[in-house]
Amino acid sequence: MPPRVGLFVTCLVDLVRPSVGFATARLIEAAGCTPVVPTDQTCCGQPAYNAGDPETSRALALQTVRAFACCDYVVAPSGSCAAMLKIHYPRLFANDDPALRAEVAAFADRVHELCAFLADVRGVIAVPGRYVGRVTYHDGCSGLRELGIKSAPRRLLAGMPGVRLTEMAEPEACCGFGGLFAEKYPGISTAIVSRKVADAERSGADLLLAGDLGCLMNMAGKLTRDGRSLACRHVAEVLAGGLADPPIAHGRSVATAPKAGPP
Repeated sequence: MPPRVGLFVTCLVDLVRPSVGFATARLIEAAGCTPVVPTDQTCCGQPAYNAGDPETSRALALQTVRAFACCDYVVAPSGSCAAMLKIHYPRLFANDDPALRAEVAAFADRVHELCAFLADVRGVIAVPGRYVGRVTYHDGCSGLRELGIKSAPRRLLAGMPGVRLTEMAEPEACCGFGGLFAEKYPGISTAIVSRKVADAERSGADLLLAGDLGCLMNMAGKLTRDGRSLACRHVAEVLAGGLADPPIAHGRSVATAPKAGPP
């Protein structure tokens, strides 16, 4: 019987870019698994956790843990959310009774970021997507620094005929989003993302890819406001062949994104 893989949709995918969720489900299925999308899942609790509200985070964490109890694996198309589920959930319950700690730890052990799950857990070497062109890849901070994800998305892209990966000079540099950071420190965030998108443009790529929608929205927003043509996509959309939707532009299609606004 194929493994049951719970798809943790993430708030941004659910509300802003559902195509990433559908692409993730296609990739899970192509990897020989059965995608499961629990209807009672909700936010991972990261915004509350980062804002210093552990009680709200704990409530959301328990909701998530129990929503995915029937799944062999839990996969998120986001290094940020995956790190919250896998690393920070056990910390939230470190002082609880042994039974609850064990329940949360067992859940965390089953959690994987999408590309790491495909490449490292399932050993995927061929994906259903097709693309011909040059792409560059942004390493999101949480996926890279908390989960150690670096080679997995690149190996999957390398298995796609026609894809040419052209690395940025600083692919590991932050995009400036950081969730609440971008809201609290917009000037610093803008300076960071300006440097990031300039690096991406110098790569000569046709598409700027990443595994975190928050990063992509921040970079796409800056590119759109500056009238730049470099398109942004979640890596799942390319790997799954889900390129029918317009590129990301501050969370919306290029056609509907606002053209004016502060840089």
